[in-house]
Amino acid sequence: MLCLTRRRHLPTPRCTNVETERIQKLLATAGVGSRRAIETWILEGRISVNGKPAEIGQKIGPRDRVIVDGQPVRLPTHREPTRVLLYKKRVGELVTRDDPEGRRTVFRKLPKLETGRWIAVGRLDINTSGLLLLTNDGELARRLTHPSFQISREYAVRVLGEIDEALLERLRSGVELDDGPAHFERIVAGDGAGVGDDEDGNDSPTAANRWFHVTLREGRNRLVRRLIESQGLQVSRLIRIAYGPIALGGGIRSGTARELDRDELNVLREAVGFETAPVAAGKGRGSRAKPKSSVNPAPASANPDKYTMRAKTGKPAVDRPRAGVSRRSGGRASKKSDR
Repeated sequence: MLCLTRRRHLPTPRCTNVETERIQKLLATAGVGSRRAIETWILEGRISVNGKPAEIGQKIGPRDRVIVDGQPVRLPTHREPTRVLLYKKRVGELVTRDDPEGRRTVFRKLPKLETGRWIAVGRLDINTSGLLLLTNDGELARRLTHPSFQISREYAVRVLGEIDEALLERLRSGVELDDGPAHFERIVAGDGAGVGDDEDGNDSPTAANRWFHVTLREGRNRLVRRLIESQGLQVSRLIRIAYGPIALGGGIRSGTARELDRDELNVLREAVGFETAPVAAGKGRGSRAKPKSSVNPAPASANPDKYTMRAKTGKPAVDRPRAGVSRRSGGRASKKSDR
């Protein structure tokens, strides 16, 4: 069975037939949730198979009737190729499927999938904008967010308050927060003009407001904001500009998405230990132009520690390679990342 891709210049990947697989893996592949979440739901009795409570590790296939929270799940008859969207989130949008208050969510305009659903790779709070990855591959989403893979996240942050080198060094070496110690792997003075932000033209630094580029490797809630606020400072803008080897780049409007191309997907998969494989890729709905890149391509290596990020200065790289794939040389190994 052939799966069609949107870009004619890409080789057409073949879908593989799905026979029986462990329930966690098959439901994650179908986009129901991460394997860990599915295990929790099974233990809580929220999943049944053919009228009986599901068991962790049991084998299921397309002919089985699976119910999650009272709703039937359409199991894939073939394995869809991995797809990843790069979405440029606006301030005020929520990373949730449904909001009781009717506010805008990032899922409202995404391309439709034949099977499964889009899974957000991590979250951004309502006041944070920038790069958000979404994928139809539950295992890829799990690896990209799991602490053991140490995937870096890079942000442009505008800070209000007096800042000196001693304060920056404290943020690098670590401070104690309510939920434990945390630190920035990297924090350098930056420029708000290079973050691809089209929501607010008031990005010029002032005597009170300064832009910085920060990198960390863990996803605790609002960690960037809490680290900076622990020093008596205030965050006035926060924009995620890179996630692992994928950078936001230019040429994409806020509130729209584009689909990663084959090279970007392969680099992203390699960053979390997957082998290079044929994948579906194309332009996502809402994409109008090929984004301009301001970063260098990442090396073909499965070691996530090699994908350290280089701070953007607003100037294009010398060789202007493919959009979204990035590498910063000389980065130090560190911890994890924020949202």
